[in-house]
Amino acid sequence: MESNTHYKLTSRPVSGAGIGLRPQHLDFVLEHKPAVNWFEVLTDNYFGPEGEALADLEQIRSHYPITMHSVGMSVGSTDPINWDYVGKIKALADRFQPAWVSEHLCWTSAHGVNFHDLLPLPYTEETINHVAGRISKIQDFLGRRLLIENVSSYLTFKESQMPEAEFVSAVAEKADCGILLDVNNIFVSQYNHGDKAMDYIRSTPAERVGEIHLAGGEERDGYMLDTHSREVPDDVWEIYRAAIEHCGDTPSLIEWDNDIPEFSVLAGEASKAEYILNPQSPQYEATG
Repeated sequence: MESNTHYKLTSRPVSGAGIGLRPQHLDFVLEHKPAVNWFEVLTDNYFGPEGEALADLEQIRSHYPITMHSVGMSVGSTDPINWDYVGKIKALADRFQPAWVSEHLCWTSAHGVNFHDLLPLPYTEETINHVAGRISKIQDFLGRRLLIENVSSYLTFKESQMPEAEFVSAVAEKADCGILLDVNNIFVSQYNHGDKAMDYIRSTPAERVGEIHLAGGEERDGYMLDTHSREVPDDVWEIYRAAIEHCGDTPSLIEWDNDIPEFSVLAGEASKAEYILNPQSPQYEATG
């Protein structure tokens, strides 16, 4: 991605397949130092005072490149930007120097109430202008370009004027930010709304895609839910292959947040992604 704005760059670049770091695996990772390319950390887990969590993250950062992923910027809300929240992210990013910071293209709050959910937006020109303006302000404050992630959804708005892929691309272009392309969420949209996943991939500007997410969900009552509780299904791997063909060798992450298995299961999933990225790469080897 090229830009006229000069943002900070990490001294430890990220490449290949990574794994979302979860507390259940922290002791194993710190003890065994498995051969993982990089870890994504959930920023909101490290907002507390100086203590064990930040000390652990210092150790992780000393051995692995990291990225930071947050869930509470609420870039789509009409509430004022929560600068206290963004300030905490900036402090962590300045300290730990992640390869990048990412957030979701959604809203999580209204009238001062946080819903603790990633809620979808209507795909309109008005929303594009509103969200892009907020992202630009946040990027300027952080001194870093954000990656924005397409979210899963279970409803659509009658006010929407364009497909989701066009909306996400327009926001990224107007805000001059990057895209975190979640291919599982694309599959969820295809399942729930009839969107065509391959059209979505082809419509996404490859030059703005900085990361790809992979996960597995669950079908319930006729809907596909983005539960991050299963291995990546074959349909998502198919979409992922198309995404790599379109975007090139893009850092890719295995997410797993519920019913979390042993670390070796996540390492196995990362090996599958690594093979698609580069068939000559050695597979991850990890136990525990």
